[in-house]
Amino acid sequence: MAKNENNEFFEITRFNLQGIELERSRVNLTRLLNQLADEFYPVFAESRLTCELEIPQGLEVLGDADKLARVFDNLLRNAVHYSPEGAKLTVSAQRDGAQVDVFFRNTGARIPQQQLERIFEKFYRLDSARSSRTGGAGLGLAIAKEIVELHKGVIYAESNDQYTEFSVSLPSSPRS
Repeated sequence: MAKNENNEFFEITRFNLQGIELERSRVNLTRLLNQLADEFYPVFAESRLTCELEIPQGLEVLGDADKLARVFDNLLRNAVHYSPEGAKLTVSAQRDGAQVDVFFRNTGARIPQQQLERIFEKFYRLDSARSSRTGGAGLGLAIAKEIVELHKGVIYAESNDQYTEFSVSLPSSPRS
């Protein structure tokens, strides 16, 4: 079993335990998403992908920074894996009343609706070609969903002939 799969199995087991406590603090999503994109720069370059960020300054949520970073890392990693060489990825975010919405959009093959409805299930993979390419165990999106729901948020996906987009809505941090 690959190291990445071992980590995913460990994480899903850990996240299934009752009584998980979030280490809540004010999380600057602007900084977190910019840092994540910077860390992915070598991966983007290797696949000849560009990543466009559309994130306003000072966007904050109350949450666990490490767990949210895990969610966003997973969504960005998926966008990279399922984008054709030379494609553009877009990471955008906005405050919408009492919530913050974060979007990860990539071009690539359309995900059929019946598969899209199951994409957040544990061990679900779209098909063997996609799973062998990424080497994952089919747990990353299930883990992401659990983390988002622990934050009282919602994660969903949509796909059409132009793009696939994962959206995360989280309660925003009260303005100071």
